[in-house]
Amino acid sequence: MSTTKERILEALHRVNDPELHKDLVTLNMVKEVAIEDGRVRVGIELTTPACPMKEVIGNDVEREIMKLDGISEVRIDWSVRVRETVNLDAQLPGVKNTIAIGAGKGGVGKSTIAVLAALGFQREGATVGLLDADLYGPSIPKLLGIEGKQPDISDEGIIPIEADGLRVMSIGFMIDPDKPVIWRGPMVHNILKQFLEQVVWGELDYLVIDLPPGTGDVPLTLSQTIPMTGAVIVCTPQEVALLDAVRALRMYQQLGVAPLGILENMSYFIAPDTGKEYDLFGRGGAKEAAGREGVPFLGEIPINIGIRIAGDEGTPRANFEKTDKTMRDAITAFVRNLAGQISVRNASKTAPEKLIVT
Repeated sequence: MSTTKERILEALHRVNDPELHKDLVTLNMVKEVAIEDGRVRVGIELTTPACPMKEVIGNDVEREIMKLDGISEVRIDWSVRVRETVNLDAQLPGVKNTIAIGAGKGGVGKSTIAVLAALGFQREGATVGLLDADLYGPSIPKLLGIEGKQPDISDEGIIPIEADGLRVMSIGFMIDPDKPVIWRGPMVHNILKQFLEQVVWGELDYLVIDLPPGTGDVPLTLSQTIPMTGAVIVCTPQEVALLDAVRALRMYQQLGVAPLGILENMSYFIAPDTGKEYDLFGRGGAKEAAGREGVPFLGEIPINIGIRIAGDEGTPRANFEKTDKTMRDAITAFVRNLAGQISVRNASKTAPEKLIVT
C-alpha cells in the first residue's frame, strides 16, 4: 500500500460517525480506497439506508481527505448494509432487526406510527415487514387498505400479504372485522408465537411490530420468544399519557428490551387557514420525559388532517407525498432518528471485515 493510501486511511480515522461516536475505519464503514492522479475514490458503507448523518459524514470525509497534499478530487461511493443486533436465524430466519412499537395507553396513534415507521424505512431503501400484534384491535389492514385479504399457506408456512412494498401479517386477515377478539392469555400467547415462528418473512432489514397498548401478555410473550432490537414508546404530550408511557418504558426495561426512544405524537396542530400553531394537548412533555429517563427522543409528529384521511382511506403513501412539508419533514426526521438509534444499538455487535485497497 502506497504512502498516499496510508495517509488517506489515517485521514479517515479522524472522521467519526456522529451517532456511533467512533471513526469510520474502526466501524468497518470504509470498504474501498482507490487513488489515481490525485483523484480519490472512497467506498463508505452506511449502517442504514435511512442514515440521518449521511450528508455530515460525506462532508467530513471530503474535508479530511482534501487536506492532504496532491489531492484534487474526492468521490464517495455509498453503499448500505443494515447490521443486526443479535442472530435471529433460529426464530426468524433472514430478519436482521425486530422493533416493537408500543404505548402505555390507547388512542395515541401507535398503529399509525408503526405504519409510518415501516413505510418510511421501505421508502429509504430497506426491506421491511410489519407484524400487527395488536390482537385485540388489529387496525393495520385498514390503515394499509388491505382489508379482506387472506394470506396463502405454503409448505414453508404462512406467506405474508404484500402492501405498499411491505410484507404484512395481522390477525385481522383471519377474523371477521366486526367480531370482537375475546381471548385469554394462553390463546394470545399461542397466536403470537405462530405469527413469529410460522410466517415466512424472508430477508428483512427491519420487522416492525405493532403492539397493543399497555403492559400485558403480548409484550411479555414477544420478549420471551425472540431477541428484540428495541422498543419505541409512543405518547401524546399531556401528563396522563406520559405517566402511562413511562410505565411502558420501564416494563420494556424490566423485560430486557432496549428502549430505542420516545416519540411525541399529536404534538401540535397547525391551522391550515392561518398557519398558526396550537398546542392542543400541551407540548414537549415527551421530550422532557425522555430526558428524565435517559432515553433518546425521536421527535414530534403534529396533528394533521391528511394523516387521518390517509388512515381512513388506506392510502399510507399519501403521508409522504401529499401532506404539507412540515408534516413530511416531521415523519422523515422520526424515521431517520429511529434508524440511527437502531444503528447505535447494533454498533457494538459489528464484526470486523477486510478493507479493499486498490
